[in-house]
Amino acid sequence: MPENARVDTGFGRRQFLQTVLSSAVAGAAAQAAIELAAPERLSAQTNLSPDAAFQELLAGNQRFAANQLTSIEHDLTILKERTVGKQEPFAAVLACADSRVPVELVFDQTIGHIFVTRVAGNIVTPEIIASLEYGVAVLGVKALLVLGHGNCGAVKAAMKADAVPGQISSLYPHLRQAVDQSGGNFDKAIEANAKIQAELLRTSSTVIRDAVRDGKLKVEAGVYDLTTGKVTLS
Repeated sequence: MPENARVDTGFGRRQFLQTVLSSAVAGAAAQAAIELAAPERLSAQTNLSPDAAFQELLAGNQRFAANQLTSIEHDLTILKERTVGKQEPFAAVLACADSRVPVELVFDQTIGHIFVTRVAGNIVTPEIIASLEYGVAVLGVKALLVLGHGNCGAVKAAMKADAVPGQISSLYPHLRQAVDQSGGNFDKAIEANAKIQAELLRTSSTVIRDAVRDGKLKVEAGVYDLTTGKVTLS
């Protein structure tokens, strides 16, 4: 083999090793940056004040409405790994079961950030109370939002009070007070229902009531606009 061929081969090998090493270092640095960023946000969630927790929710909703989501940039593999053994959500949301209200997307949050309960009409039941009490007492959520939404089918059905199949009509009694307060206005009934359910949580649960009294939790009601994507607190 000619001498210059051996030199070229050696140079190519050295160049290849340097390239691999540089790529590995860059990759490790990028991975370390992601790992440092993700746990910082997760571990800090339960250190938020109730007001700051609501500010985070509303800021996320503003990003969602403006089509400027940031949660999709998170490394889901790392998030999954870090939430296998525990969860530290900063907020809880009682939402309607409606498929047009994807709670995590609406608030631009990702895995482990929001403790979500869902039921048609976003109504308060013993099961819902028990679930949210767990979120407050065990997980330490600082914000609790009852989220109604525009064109809610459950509220509309309760206003009509028509005969329906199965057990759908079992929702009606939970929504009757809001219907009565609405004066026949659909949008007012939706807003009133969110407020009524939020007040039920404040008064029906000793866990939630005590947390609110001690300044550890804030309970609010809001309505999600299907057209604009915006959430407005009631």
